Amino acid sequence: MIAKIEKGENLWGALTYNQQKVDNEKGTVLFTNKIPDLWDRPYSVKFFHHYFEPYLIANNKTEKPVRHISLNPDPNDQVNDKDYREMAQQYMQEMGYGNQPYVVFKHTDIDRTHIHIVTTCVQIDGKKISDRYDHSRSMEVCRKLEKQYNLKIAGENRNLNQNSIFKPVDYTKGYIKTQLSSILRHIPQTYSIQSIGAYNALLSQFNISCEEVTGELHGKMRKGMVYFATDKNGKKISSPFKSSLFGKQAGLENIQVLIDKSKMKNNPSKFILKRTIETALSTSKSEASFKSQLLEQGIATVIRKNDEGRIYGITFIDHNSKSVWNGSQLSKELSANSFNTLWNEVETKPKTNSYNSSNNDISLEKSSEHFFNNNSYEVFDGFFSGLLSSVPHEDQEEQIFESQMKKRQRKRR
Repeated sequence: MIAKIEKGENLWGALTYNQQKVDNEKGTVLFTNKIPDLWDRPYSVKFFHHYFEPYLIANNKTEKPVRHISLNPDPNDQVNDKDYREMAQQYMQEMGYGNQPYVVFKHTDIDRTHIHIVTTCVQIDGKKISDRYDHSRSMEVCRKLEKQYNLKIAGENRNLNQNSIFKPVDYTKGYIKTQLSSILRHIPQTYSIQSIGAYNALLSQFNISCEEVTGELHGKMRKGMVYFATDKNGKKISSPFKSSLFGKQAGLENIQVLIDKSKMKNNPSKFILKRTIETALSTSKSEASFKSQLLEQGIATVIRKNDEGRIYGITFIDHNSKSVWNGSQLSKELSANSFNTLWNEVETKPKTNSYNSSNNDISLEKSSEHFFNNNSYEVFDGFFSGLLSSVPHEDQEEQIFESQMKKRQRKRR
């Protein structure tokens, strides 16, 4: 079982997100602590918020008093409502929130049934419940609950999906916005990314793509982000969803902050990942076997090719360290050019890849038509009065390759 702890300041937003699941019959209220049960009428955000108010009013120092926690058993675990209630109560008690008001919601909108808990870390006297080492303490509690309730241990039998608590978006099941939300509200805070291209490569593992967009708002040019559901080949199969639908975490400004932090951070997993990739490269005979070897170790490989099959980009997603790296960032020997030289001499037929950056390039005319023809998903709530153009954010490898191709075309002319 995996626990995810979000820290924020918007209690109303956290309650609304969960209550909407209940209102849409995609969730239920399983348990409340220090909040009365309602048997004669449905719950509401206003009702819940009323019982948190004394704690929020008492707060005078804590900047992020809200805790939004999700407990995620393995999709194959069979957990009934009684067990969910007991696990939530025990988890909150051992994490120090046993005397706090909190609400436990069960989500059933996707195949992976799980629970969300909304509470506050501010006590009634205004003091904050310590969150030091809460990640390691949370892991310890999860391991204990796994043994008590005979759940699968997180990290066993690893493959691409089991290394993440998230399942790829499945367009055939509907509720696309809900599926996107369950991923985009957490992924940006979970992985270390160093470019928009790397972020897109990560999202491709979950059948999602993103694009930067620009437009005019009150006479000023603004930038933002939109998201699409894709099929397994990276082709967009949904209308665009503006990032504000999924919270600040999915917004361009927050993504850029995360990129800057990742660049500044000295990640010790980089050397381990490099050695693992080099070993797989030396023992594999083809692209397929190379990717398979890495996948068994929790590392996904995203390869970008042009229409002729030339490799111009390669990204490695380490689900163990939750980090994403372009090959050239690890070493020159692991750059896209190196892999193209190695594999293109053997594999002459282009392969369809799960993520193709060419699918992300939309012309100005096509982009404007696509975005504005669907009124239910107008970008930035329709505030942009100018044309909306997509601004692809390409990796350095892609830029170098395109520059080389243009020079060749000019020489031919």
